[in-house]
Amino acid sequence: MATKEAYVIAEDRGGVRGPGNVWGAALTGALCALGVVVLSGLAPNALSVWRPLLALGFVASFSTKLSDTTATEIGKAYGERTFLITTLQPVPRGTEGAVSLEGTLAGIGGSIALALVAWVCGLITPYGVGLCMIAAFIATTVESLIGATLEGQFGWLTHDLVNIINTTVGALVAVGLAWLLK
Repeated sequence: MATKEAYVIAEDRGGVRGPGNVWGAALTGALCALGVVVLSGLAPNALSVWRPLLALGFVASFSTKLSDTTATEIGKAYGERTFLITTLQPVPRGTEGAVSLEGTLAGIGGSIALALVAWVCGLITPYGVGLCMIAAFIATTVESLIGATLEGQFGWLTHDLVNIINTTVGALVAVGLAWLLK
């Protein structure tokens, strides 16, 4: 926090999270979990097909969020060289849409860590761990592109909504890859 304050890139409210952060981080995963519950009651025969995909979407959404958060925090605090994702021009730490090697590697590590825990818990397969990592990387890249191009342009496109888009992209990419590669 001290490093981010020194660079004037610390979050509002001293880093304390609010309800919007919860929705931004958890809505997609909650919808995947709700999908399993709904299918259990309405179409139990469909569970054998959809349960593993919804579980993968659930894990991928949280892997994506952890990847995004880890990449952002490590990039802001330790990113030696940060570049705008759209132009690859050097920009100051904390610039919306900026990426750094340190942040990118931390994000990949975060997505793998969460997916490994989900695998150990039996939610996904080892193959799913790789899908979550790929999906999180793609989704976090999309989030950086949105941050660099659109986030400041529209009042309705809040950072919490961008996080919902981010986690949804992560879930959809993982499920889509699993569906295509089965």
